Order: sequence, then C-alpha cells, then structure tokens
Amino acid sequence: MKIEAVHLRRITLPLVTPFRTSQHVETERTLVVVELVTDVGTGWAECSTDDEPVYWADYLEAEIDVLVRHFAPALLAGTGGPAAQAVTPASVAEILQRFKGHRTAKSALEAAVLDAWTRAAGTSLADHLGGVRATVPTGVSVAISDSIPELLDTVDGYLEAGYGRIKLKIEPGRDIAVARAVREHIGPDVLLQVDANAAYSLGDAAHLAKLDDLDLLLIEQPLAWDDLHQHAALARLIRTPICLDESITSARSAAAAISVGACRIINIKPARVGGYLEARRIHDVAQAHGVPVWCGGMLESGLGRAANLALASLPGFTLPGDISATSRYYAQDITEPFELDADGRMAVPTGPGVGVEPDGAVLDAVTTWRTTVT
Repeated sequence: MKIEAVHLRRITLPLVTPFRTSQHVETERTLVVVELVTDVGTGWAECSTDDEPVYWADYLEAEIDVLVRHFAPALLAGTGGPAAQAVTPASVAEILQRFKGHRTAKSALEAAVLDAWTRAAGTSLADHLGGVRATVPTGVSVAISDSIPELLDTVDGYLEAGYGRIKLKIEPGRDIAVARAVREHIGPDVLLQVDANAAYSLGDAAHLAKLDDLDLLLIEQPLAWDDLHQHAALARLIRTPICLDESITSARSAAAAISVGACRIINIKPARVGGYLEARRIHDVAQAHGVPVWCGGMLESGLGRAANLALASLPGFTLPGDISATSRYYAQDITEPFELDADGRMAVPTGPGVGVEPDGAVLDAVTTWRTTVT
C-alpha cells in the first residue's frame, strides 16, 4: 500500500459535563484526526491524549509536532526506500521504531493504516484483529464529584441507562467513604471498581485496605506508573485485585508485571501502548497467564470508540470496558453516535475498516487547525 498524504487536523469537542480525576479537570476534549490517503483508499484514526503531560508523558502539542516533523514523513518514505514502497499495518511499528516514545502518535498512524488496509480488503477491523463477539459489555467512568449525594444521583442515571459496571475516580480524601456510599447505594450485585490514577503511595496500604470489605472488582493504578515492585508489595497487603493501567506500555511490560505479581487484571488502551497490534499482543500475553483484560478509554471520538469496540471483541476481554455511549461525553460527535442496546451492551461495527467515517460538515465545524504532510 502506497501512502500519498497524511492530513492532520486538531478538533475540539465540548464535554457534556466536566470530567474530573485526581490529576486534572476537563471541560472539552481536544483531539487530532488523521486522514491517511493511500493508493487503495482512505484510512481514518484519531490521536487521543491530554493537553498536558499529566496522565502520561505524551501531550497533544508534542504529538502534533512529532507527527508533522518525524512520523508522517517517515511513513511516507516507507521502510527507507521510495515512497512507492509498500506499507502494511505490521510495518508501521518497524518504520517508527527508531523514534523513542510518543506511543500515542504511533498508535494514531498505525490505526489509520489499519483502517485503510482493512477497508481495501473489505473486512472489519474486528475480524482482522481476531474478534469473536458481535457486542461487548460496557462500563462507565464516573468523575470525582463535589458531594456524595451528587455522585449517587449520577450513578443512578448511569445504571438506568443500562451500564453494567461503575468505575469511580478517587483521590486522597475522596476515596473510602465515597466508594462505601456507592456500594451501599447500588447493592452487592452491581460491578464496582475504583481508579486512583497513581494518586497513592505504598505508605497508604493500610488505608487502601479499607476498600477490601466493599467487594470491588478492582482498584486501578493505585501507585506510580513506573513502580511494578511497589504494586507487587501492595498486592500482598490488600485483598482487592490490583489492575494496572499507566504501568502497562507494551507486551513486555505486561509480562513483567504479571511475573512479579504486580497485578491480577490489566487495562489495555491502544493509544497508551503504541497501537492496536501491540494491544493485541498484550491481550495474548495476559490470556496465556489467565489474566483478564478490559479496554480503557481516553474520551475518544467515534473514530476511536469504533476501533476500541473492535479490540474489545477479542476473547480475553472478559470485563466491561470504558467504551461508554457517545452521549456520556458528547452532545455532538464527529461520527454517528454509539449507544447501548437493551442489555447494556454495544454493537461492534461490522463494516469495512473501523466501520464509521467522520461527518464532513461536523468535522469542519469543530476543526481549529489543519495541515497536510506529503
């Protein structure tokens, strides 16, 4: 496949409600949409990361810079030969491997190549990755609230909408009492988990152990992203299963985390690990060790949501992911909206590629910057 041009545009989508974590508050989502023009058709993808380097080292302006100055030119040049040299989904990582970091930007280009490749082949991304489900269970991530009554009202709304799992963002001072109030309110049968976004230290182990009597599905990323050994130590001090998110950046890091006992569950985000093919490798490693995985989210637009649904259809994704309905985040998305079915599940797109395309008029309306690399 010959790549002829890479069109990039920054878009801004207002959020329905502010999204607050232990790290920051977002009122709008800024993304980069990638339109990859090839000799066999067009591929679409998004680069989804934060405006500031708080969740991970990547941040949007840095990803834009590296896409324009390094990654897109390298991809256009193929594997070091002429531009006409074939590029495949598997070769994207090989072409970009000499560049350190910036997994979010790498993931966006790989996803665009995957979309163009599978569209041309007339197959869905889910089939290409090895998906086995037509629908996937959904969960919802609930931001930190100013008060427990406000939080309980929010949770009630999500349960009425059909979500089968509630994830609470927590931080020191807003954790045990909050989780206990929600557990008592929703009862023992609803899946409940908490996400700390690395807000705690090993010295907080006794405090975090108070979560153990709440029958939580997991606690996500309680400690620093780069410390597997302290997570392993924490796992020996609490009963609640530890799930790693920021710590998992590759199949190799996933294998290391499992081997030292740092986690019993893994959250896989393609943007965090450099792409959907690496995400599939992490899935395979986890499945080989009997470790369940689920698909995390980065407040994606419909482009990223469609691709995440394809990934979540793989057999090892046995827990509900953060692939919430479009209406959870956006009043107007750039693609057709995704919604839950009557059973609280979401359909995996079956059309070629990711199965959706942006609405041109909406995309133009939310675009704040654009450029083309040829």
